[in-house]
Amino acid sequence: MSKEPNLAGTTKDMTRGTPWRLITAFALPTLLSQIFQQLYNTVDTLIVGRNLGTNALAAVSASGTLIFLLISFFVGATMGAGITISRYFGAKQYDMVSKAVHTNVAIGLISGVVLTVVGVLFTPTFLKWMNTDPEYMPDAIAYFRYYFAGGVAIIMYNTFKSIMNALGDSKRPLYYLIFSSLLNVGLDLLFIAVFHWGVWAAAVATTVSQAASCVLCLIQLCKKGTVYQLQLKKLRIDFPILKEIIRYGLPAGIQNSVIAIANVIVQGNINTFKKIATAAYGTYAKVEGFAFLPINSFTMALTTFVGQNLGAGEYERAKRGSRFGIITSVVMAEIVGLIIWLFAPTFIGLFVKDEPEIVQKVVALGTDQARTEAFFYCLLAFSHAVAAVCRGAGKAFVPMTVMLAVWCVLRIAYIELVMHFFNDIHYIYWAYPLTWGISSVIFLFYYLFSDWIHGFDKKARSRAL
Repeated sequence: MSKEPNLAGTTKDMTRGTPWRLITAFALPTLLSQIFQQLYNTVDTLIVGRNLGTNALAAVSASGTLIFLLISFFVGATMGAGITISRYFGAKQYDMVSKAVHTNVAIGLISGVVLTVVGVLFTPTFLKWMNTDPEYMPDAIAYFRYYFAGGVAIIMYNTFKSIMNALGDSKRPLYYLIFSSLLNVGLDLLFIAVFHWGVWAAAVATTVSQAASCVLCLIQLCKKGTVYQLQLKKLRIDFPILKEIIRYGLPAGIQNSVIAIANVIVQGNINTFKKIATAAYGTYAKVEGFAFLPINSFTMALTTFVGQNLGAGEYERAKRGSRFGIITSVVMAEIVGLIIWLFAPTFIGLFVKDEPEIVQKVVALGTDQARTEAFFYCLLAFSHAVAAVCRGAGKAFVPMTVMLAVWCVLRIAYIELVMHFFNDIHYIYWAYPLTWGISSVIFLFYYLFSDWIHGFDKKARSRAL
C-alpha cells in the first residue's frame, strides 16, 4: 500500500459514514454548481434573444445540439477516468491515484486540441448537414467557431472537475463555477448590451469564463502534499491506466455521443420548420436544463459513491446508497417538471423580444413542448441514475447499449417515421418521453434482477485467489 498523503480538506472518503448523508453532502455542492452553470447558459441565451432578436436566438439554438455532440464524447471519457480514480482512492492505492490523475490530464490536453481543430474547421459543413436556415447561418457559424476556439479550456475544466469529484471534492468546483458564471454574465452584458457586438460575442464570453474556471482548478490541483498533486514531470500517459480509463470511459463517451447524434438529427428535423420552431426548441432546451440539475448532481454522487465502496469491498453500502440516490433524483426531477409545466409560458417568454406575432408563436411552440415532456422527467431521472450506478460498478457497457438502442436508434426511427407520415412538429416532442419510458423499463429489470453488485464481488474474489 502506498504511503498515505495529506487528505485533509482535499478529498472525501465515501466508504465511511451514513450513505445518504455522504451522497447528499456530495450532491448539494454539485447541484449548486449545476444551477450556476445552467443559469449562466440560460442568461447567455436570454441576453442574446432580448438584445439581438429571433435570428440570433435561432443561431444559438441551432448550435446547441452540435456543441453537445462534439464535446459529449470527451466529457463522457472523463467519467471513465473519474471511476478509475475513485476505485483506487477507495482502495487507498494513492500511487495509482496519482498515475490516473496525470494520465487523465494528458488525455484531456490532447482531446482539447482535437476538439478545437475539428470544431473550427468543420463548422459550416456540420450546420449544413443539420438543415440550418440560411437566414441565420452566418450567425450560427460565428457563434460556433468562437465557442470552439476555447476547446482546450472546455475539456480541461471537465477533466479537472472529474478528478476532484472522483475524490469526493465537490465544493471547490462549485466555487470556481460560481466565479466563472458571474464573469460570463458580466461579459455578456458588456459585449452585447453595452458594446452591441454580434452573437459571436456570447461565445467569446463563455470561452473566457471557462478558461478562468480552468485556471482556478489547475491552481488547486498543483498544491503540494495532496493526493492528486499535478506535476509537469509526471505528465504522461500510463498505458495500463489508459486501458482502465478506456474500459470505463469509452462506453460513457459513446453513450453521450450517440445520444448527441440523435439530438442533432432531431434538431435537423426541427430546423426544417424554420427559425420560429428552432428558437422555440432551443429556448425550451434551456428551461428543460433545470430538470437535469438534480439528475446530474445525484448521478455524479452515485458514480463516485458506488465506485469508492466497491473498490473498498463495501457491497451492501453500495446497494443502500444507490437506492437512496435513485429515489431522490427521481423525486426532485419530477418536482422541477411540475414547476416547468405550470409556468412554461412565462419561462419561454423571457427569452424572446421581437414583434408580438413572432413572440406569440415562439412561446406557443415552446410551451407545447414543455407540457408534452415535463411530467415524464421522473423517467429521465431514473434512467440516468441507474446508468450512473452501472458505471460506478464497472458495468459501463450496459447503459451504453441501452441508450444506443433506445435513445438513438429507436428515437431516430420514430422521428423519421412520424415525419414521413405526418410532418407535424408535435410528434417530435413525443420522441423524448416515449424513449425515456422504454429505457426506464429496461433499467428497472436490470437493476432488480442482474448481478451488478454480486458480479463485481465474484470478480474481486477470483482475483484474490
